[in-house]
Amino acid sequence: MTLSASAYPTLVFAHLLLFVLWLGADVGVFVLGQHFRRRTVYSLDQRIALLKLLVEVDMVPRSAWALMVPLSLSVADLGQWWDVPGWLLAGAWAIGLVWLWLVWDSHHHDQTPRAARNRRIEGWLRWLIGGFYLWLGGQSLIVGAPLEPDWLAAKALLFGCIFVAAIMIDVTFKPVGAQLAAVLTQGSSDATEIPLRRTMDRTRIWVWAVYLLLLVTAYLGNVKPF
Repeated sequence: MTLSASAYPTLVFAHLLLFVLWLGADVGVFVLGQHFRRRTVYSLDQRIALLKLLVEVDMVPRSAWALMVPLSLSVADLGQWWDVPGWLLAGAWAIGLVWLWLVWDSHHHDQTPRAARNRRIEGWLRWLIGGFYLWLGGQSLIVGAPLEPDWLAAKALLFGCIFVAAIMIDVTFKPVGAQLAAVLTQGSSDATEIPLRRTMDRTRIWVWAVYLLLLVTAYLGNVKPF
């Protein structure tokens, strides 16, 4: 097989690998979060250790998410599903790599103004990219272009929905910082733990939405039912 002939299946493999890393690591994050909630089973120190591990594991799906954007467009272009404009493809890779840098730079400088700035920029990027995929999928389903196969258009639309659901995870989870600080400073009690538990319960709704959307998106990409 020539280099050019192997390029497309290699990109498809990388695309699938990112999916596995995203969903697999996200399940790990979910399991760690479930154990963190068990205040009758673990000491506070043990629960904090679980939370630290959760944050580390969460870097895998966050990284996969950033890289999935340029890689998905590259797969569509090289597979001749869509003649992606060169400027869009180059821009997607530039944005994806900048997004990846923001994710890791924020991680290494957590709880600093620099991390807060990075996450604001990342938030803008996610809304813009999510809006793009919602437009791309919706436009293609309605008029049959630029994505001609309906399964691919539906996949793009669902990817946009994944952006919305994943953004809502961060929005819903935001109060956890102050609530966790209350647990650490005031101790573990119903007064401090119940608000934290409620926030985590609300966040789980969006987590399950992401899992479902990822599975349906993967099904469309592999089965191509319509």
